Amino acid sequence: MLRKLPFLGAIILGLSAVADDGLAASSPRVLIKTSAGEITVELYPDKAPRSVANFLEYVKSGHYEGTIFHRVIGNFMIQGGGFGADFYQNRMQPKPTRAPIPLEAQNGLRNDTGWVAMARTGDPNSATSQFFINTVDNAGLNHPSPDGHGYAVFGKVVTGMEVVNAIRAVPTRTLGQMRDVPVTPVSIDSMKLLPAQ
Repeated sequence: MLRKLPFLGAIILGLSAVADDGLAASSPRVLIKTSAGEITVELYPDKAPRSVANFLEYVKSGHYEGTIFHRVIGNFMIQGGGFGADFYQNRMQPKPTRAPIPLEAQNGLRNDTGWVAMARTGDPNSATSQFFINTVDNAGLNHPSPDGHGYAVFGKVVTGMEVVNAIRAVPTRTLGQMRDVPVTPVSIDSMKLLPAQ
């Protein structure tokens, strides 16, 4: 009986490896190239399938190229993906988007430091292309806070948190009716879906 234990252990280890590979395969990663450096985000379609599918559609269409982080609050989050560089010419018109998606805030993922969530208006089912990266633990954004609905988390930063921290530290100002706008634009130059690991 004792002689079989190492073999059984090997089987268990083998199964663990398969399970880990399956998890990695089901969690796509996106490389975000910004004017401040590169960020890699891992996505969780098992937890937030509509949010992930929506985000990836915008990635694949090239929507995010040339957009900016238009809202930066250092002790809260950095938000982008909706406005182009002409934002700074006081036009402030968001880029055209597809239809909004249903809220997926009750998926067990939390708005903790480095986690990525969909931005939305007061309508819980209004998220389109804008997203934000939490720069601190924001328990007040988890369902049902702050308005009975919460904000849907769908991914997390796996490399490049130093870039997020650099962005969160940029000086900001009020521009037109918008507050917390970086004085110098922080651009999203490209987003690319990485090959499966």
